[in-house]
Amino acid sequence: MLDLTYETPKPKVIAGAKHDWELVIGMEVHAQISSNAKLFSGASTKFGAEPNANVAFVDAAMPGMLPVINEYCVEQAVRTGLGLKAQINLTSAFDRKNYFYPDLPQGYQISQLYNPIVGEGEVLVDMEPGVARLVRVERIHMEQDAGKSIHDMDPNMSFVDLNRTGVALMEIVSRPDIRGPEEAAAYVTKLRQILRYLGTCDGNMQNGNLRADVNVSVCLPGQYEKYFATQDFSHLGTRCEIKNMNSMRFIQQAIDIEARRQISILESGGEVVQETRLYDPDKGETRSMRSKEEAHDYRYFPDPDLLPLEIEQGWVDDIAANLPELPDAKRARFISDFGLSEYDASVLTAETASADFFEHVAAGHDGKMAANWVINELFGRLKKDDLEITSSPVSPAQLAGVIGLIASGDISGKIAKDLFEIVYTEGGDPAQIVEERGMKQVTDTGAIEAAVDQVIADNPSQVEKAKANPKLAGWFVGQVMKATGGKANPKAVNQLVAKKLAT
Repeated sequence: MLDLTYETPKPKVIAGAKHDWELVIGMEVHAQISSNAKLFSGASTKFGAEPNANVAFVDAAMPGMLPVINEYCVEQAVRTGLGLKAQINLTSAFDRKNYFYPDLPQGYQISQLYNPIVGEGEVLVDMEPGVARLVRVERIHMEQDAGKSIHDMDPNMSFVDLNRTGVALMEIVSRPDIRGPEEAAAYVTKLRQILRYLGTCDGNMQNGNLRADVNVSVCLPGQYEKYFATQDFSHLGTRCEIKNMNSMRFIQQAIDIEARRQISILESGGEVVQETRLYDPDKGETRSMRSKEEAHDYRYFPDPDLLPLEIEQGWVDDIAANLPELPDAKRARFISDFGLSEYDASVLTAETASADFFEHVAAGHDGKMAANWVINELFGRLKKDDLEITSSPVSPAQLAGVIGLIASGDISGKIAKDLFEIVYTEGGDPAQIVEERGMKQVTDTGAIEAAVDQVIADNPSQVEKAKANPKLAGWFVGQVMKATGGKANPKAVNQLVAKKLAT
């Protein structure tokens, strides 16, 4: 287990003209379920298809078409709930959320208001090494996505692309436990990481596969503690929802801007109106989108075309038994098994691909050395070339080969960096490259001693200085390494230089 300290959320305090104010944030994260088919039809969910190419009759709301639940999407929602240590409801139900919008052909969205498939869970949010905060998850429900309206293709007309219509979403609703912009971004980051580990959502925010609605309110100091003790929302300020945030940076900016807008209204004697707003990063402002609807405004009622969804505990248990190792557990294991620092373990477990790469490199080798080479050398070079770990020119086996040659004493650390560059740019087997290019480290003490004697004989004035100041011995070490093309064993060189200068 990780040795974590759980902190009580420390609120972001914003100084107003009259009072200090604290932020209160809750989030509704919409995660597209990783599935080849939609929630109620067999239409493809492939991104980037031609407009209206992935549309079944039921998605287009053709008369007489009935929805059929996609069992795999249900399994993915259950897997997500288990990954968040949440209650799985064996009986759930679908409701119709009625509203009109051009990209919603049915005139309603099938969702789960009253009986969601997943109940209360939690997310441990990593704030800094050794410090985490608990954000409670209120519920996860499944729902179908809407299509997309396109307004910039013609000056007089709008177009509708229904490819996303009916795509399965999980709406992950948090409690208002988040107390600042940085914590909000950290929460979404951790949630995205867990979903990617579980394989239930690819977390691609650029494609809209993960987006967040952020509920922001402000209150006077002390009011949040009253809410937390009583769960009475009247202690909190009126919230406004900022829709469809798909960037961690924008989430932080929008929260700060919206909080300051609300503070300005309250300190001027006004009242914050509950509404849905959009964030404009170009203007640095949030603007009203629509008045905030309540549940009764959507005229929710049970969907008559879908029976209540009943699942068996044994099925849930089977899913739980096959969950992958999740980020916190993997990080703890890396610290324990490989002797890594929490920082290094966190970097390596940020993505499953990085963690898998490291484990293959570290197998049979020193874990700390493997972590150093993966994080500093490989990740640094990949970042420079704007490459993902999955596109690395160096395979785990090749990097393990480099590390193995260092451990065996065949090459020095300096030669290893040259070797890494060759493998990265040209490929090939590290051991074979070392052999063919004469890169093997010189360990013959006789040859090294001859090089040391030659450097000392050629530099008598430096010898006198080094005898007076032993710190200057490093100069001789450098000259010997240069004379041997960096192939001399550094430890042997240091020992021989020290011995020769002492006589």
